[in-house]
Amino acid sequence: MASLAVLFLPVLFLILRAEARPPPPLHGVRHLAFEEGYTQIFGSSNLALHPGGKRVRLALDQSTGQSVSAIPVSVFPSSSLLLLRTITGSSSSCTAATGSGFASQGLFLHGFFSAAIKLPAAYAAGVVVAFYLSNGDVYEKTHDELDFEFLGNVRGRDWRVQTNVYGNGSTHAGREERYDLPFDPTEDFHHYSILWTHQRIIFYVDETPIREVPRTASMGAAFPSKPMSLYATIWDGSSWATLGGRYGVDYKYAPFVAEFADLVLHACAVDRSASASASTCDAAAASAEQRSAMAAFRRGHMSYSYCHDRRRYAAPLNECAAAERVPAIARLFGPDGMRLPRRRHRGTGHRAQDDVM
Repeated sequence: MASLAVLFLPVLFLILRAEARPPPPLHGVRHLAFEEGYTQIFGSSNLALHPGGKRVRLALDQSTGQSVSAIPVSVFPSSSLLLLRTITGSSSSCTAATGSGFASQGLFLHGFFSAAIKLPAAYAAGVVVAFYLSNGDVYEKTHDELDFEFLGNVRGRDWRVQTNVYGNGSTHAGREERYDLPFDPTEDFHHYSILWTHQRIIFYVDETPIREVPRTASMGAAFPSKPMSLYATIWDGSSWATLGGRYGVDYKYAPFVAEFADLVLHACAVDRSASASASTCDAAAASAEQRSAMAAFRRGHMSYSYCHDRRRYAAPLNECAAAERVPAIARLFGPDGMRLPRRRHRGTGHRAQDDVM
C-alpha cells in the first residue's frame, strides 16, 4: 500500500455542481465532514473537497510542474467548476505519477467503516482505488490490514473489486477474493463498508454483506487484532492491477478521479500508546436474511477465491475447510481459483445449472 506516514499537505477547496449524488444514507450511522475525522496524507492539490467538506475527490495524474489550475476543467463535467482556490503549497518540477490519499486522524480497535465511492470512468487500466484499514506505520513487520481494492480496466471492461485480509504480517498468505459488481461503479456512488469486531470481519457492498471472515483457532494470529487507521487512496498499479500488469496506466486519459462521500468512522478510538487487548466495540452476527443475501451474491458475483486456488496453495489455508464443504460453490472454480466460464445448455438459450449456482 501507499506510504502510511501522515504528512501535512495543502487541501484544495472546490465549489462545484454535483453530477452524481450519493445513494440513500446507511441506517444508524453518522456521516463525518472531512475535517472531523480525516487528514490528507499525500497528493497535494490532487485532493479536493466539495463545499461542506463531506465529499472528497482524489485524483491520479502525471505531474509536470504545472499548478493545479492547469488540470482540465473536464475533470469536473460541463461548467460545474465555479471556484478553484489553492490554499498553500507548490508543485514538483519533474514528471511523475501523482496519486492522492487521506487517512483517519486516529487509530481504532474494531468498528464500522464506510464510504460511498464513485470510480473513474472510461479507460482506467492500471488504476487502483483503495479503501482499507492498516497499521503498517506502527507495526512494520507484524502489520494488520483489511482491504477493499478497486482495480481499473481497459475501455469496455468492468472494474473489479478485491477484498483481502492480513494479520500479524501474514502477507506471504494472501486471502484475496475478487468480485464482479451487479452495477456500473463509475456511474453512481455505492457504499462500501467494513465491519471489524473481535469475533468477525464482514465486507459490505451497499447494505449487502459479500464476505465474512470469522475468528477461528485455525486462523490464529492471521486474524487482525491490533488498532488500525482508515485509508483511502488512488494510485498507479500498472505493474499488477490489470491482467497481471499487461495493461498499465495511460496518462493521456488522466486525470483519473475517484469521489468519496458518506464518510463513516463508527468505531472505538484508541490512543497510539494504549493496549490493544480489550475493546467494547462489537456487533451482532449477520441475520439469516443477510446471510442469504451474502450467499446469493457470492454464487453470482465472486470471480476469484484464494480458497480454491490450488496452484497457489496446494494445501488450502486452514480457514478454507468450510469453503471446501460447499460443493455448489467449489465446483464454480478452476484449479487457479478463477471462476470457470459460464456454461449454457446446447440448443437452448438457458444457462446450465452450474451457471446459476
